[in-house]
Amino acid sequence: MAGTPDSGLYPLHRCKILHLVRHGQGYHNVAGEKDFEAYMSPEFLDASLTPLGWEQVSNLRKHIGNNGIASRIELVVTSPLMRTMQTAVGVFGGGGYIDGDSSPPLMVAGTGKSSQDAISSSNCPPFVAVEWCREHLGVHPCDKRRSISEYLHLFPAIDFSMVETDEDVLWKPDVREKIEEIVVRGRAFLNWLLTRKEKEIAVVSHSGFLTHTLESFGTDCNPLVRSEIHKGFANCELRSVVITDRSAIGNNLPTKDFPGGIPPGPDVPSD
Repeated sequence: MAGTPDSGLYPLHRCKILHLVRHGQGYHNVAGEKDFEAYMSPEFLDASLTPLGWEQVSNLRKHIGNNGIASRIELVVTSPLMRTMQTAVGVFGGGGYIDGDSSPPLMVAGTGKSSQDAISSSNCPPFVAVEWCREHLGVHPCDKRRSISEYLHLFPAIDFSMVETDEDVLWKPDVREKIEEIVVRGRAFLNWLLTRKEKEIAVVSHSGFLTHTLESFGTDCNPLVRSEIHKGFANCELRSVVITDRSAIGNNLPTKDFPGGIPPGPDVPSD
């Protein structure tokens, strides 16, 4: 039929809503915007959020609370670097931690270069750290993570069980990850999300990872839609997308479908 929009239709149980977030402003961002060579400085190893970065986190937390996103998120996935975990727990965590709470804090007070109070793990979704959604790997010290044993003391309620090694073996001081390798990693990460049971997931990651991964999508879309998918991320920007499991990677069952009101079989006449 002429003029019919080019649409896609998929079973609801094959779709998930992803809330993609880039971390707030880090100290490496400030220095790198002034001089790109600053990204090579060991001073910014696993850089943490600046005071402005924490303000951005606070603003995003208010936004997701006001529009109802916070109450719908079932899982928070974060890159295991300081700035992403600070952003994740600050935006999606349970708020201020009180000594004596039965649950461990998501973040202890003063983590990183901050004066932030501890953040509670109560009344919020579970948090899991995943290396697949790390930033562009190699050469830049700001993208090298600390040991997991150190993070465990700083972020007690984040689940690090998916990180296979205590020390960072992915980051290389003299080898920069190729763009096509980031795309492969990003696709593997999204395929893993499709296997999860949760339907609405927040992902806190990095500009390079998010931008290069999303650039591999949208080639079949209108240029306007494609530009929305491909545009870069600002610090602490949230962008919500729908991902569809067209290859039946996941095994989620349809929970909202209904097979019909009457079981099949011969119609029984009434008296």
